Amino acid sequence: MSLIRIDETLDDLGIRGIHVIQKREGFRFGVDAVLLANFAKVKNNSSVIDLCTGTGIVPFILAGKTNAKNITGIEIQEEFVEMAERSVEFNKLEERVNFINGDLKNLALLKKLPKVEVLTVNPPYKLQNSGIINLNDKNAIARHEICCTLEDVIIASRILLKDNGRMYMVHRPDRLVDIVTLMRKHKIEPKRIRMVHPSAGKAPNIVLVEGQRDGGAFLKWDDPLYVHTEDGGYTDEIISMYNSHK
Repeated sequence: MSLIRIDETLDDLGIRGIHVIQKREGFRFGVDAVLLANFAKVKNNSSVIDLCTGTGIVPFILAGKTNAKNITGIEIQEEFVEMAERSVEFNKLEERVNFINGDLKNLALLKKLPKVEVLTVNPPYKLQNSGIINLNDKNAIARHEICCTLEDVIIASRILLKDNGRMYMVHRPDRLVDIVTLMRKHKIEPKRIRMVHPSAGKAPNIVLVEGQRDGGAFLKWDDPLYVHTEDGGYTDEIISMYNSHK
């Protein structure tokens, strides 16, 4: 039986021949996931967990661009996990990448998992009460705080990280105060922030945040990242993210 179904696509990530299965229509990964995977610093033989993993794009990028020992994705939507598991089989990554269909608010589940050096997360950005939401819409679950809040994500991260382990998050700049406040509340110290702008002269629309479990107080502000040039193409830095591992 084919691993790819009629309503799905098989997309080449351009990294060590790794491909990912996605729906033709519906939720598909965007530049956010690529930015997050490139922002995360993963040392050789590290263990990594990716929360809100969707169809597993961040674990697959990290599997291609790092020498992480093992990478686990956690996702509440069973359909996405099933697709991600077929991508693992297609890429023959069973020894390094696996997925768990679970709720990150299930603290008993999290406490049973081995702690990791690195945690990545691309959480839902929009507050639950922002606009009309179809609670059965898989895209809405990925984008709105329906199944988990920002604080749920940070609580889960503290449980899963080893002492001094690093958390990497992609989010929206308008939530930055919430992010920093909640990280400190749960003793994950913000260590590095990078703003991402659509292009020069435009306000940032993405923020990347690194935190350290029980880290000391010291915050580094990285240079801004611009996604597009004036003529609408990708900047050299973005191009390098997509092409540097081919």
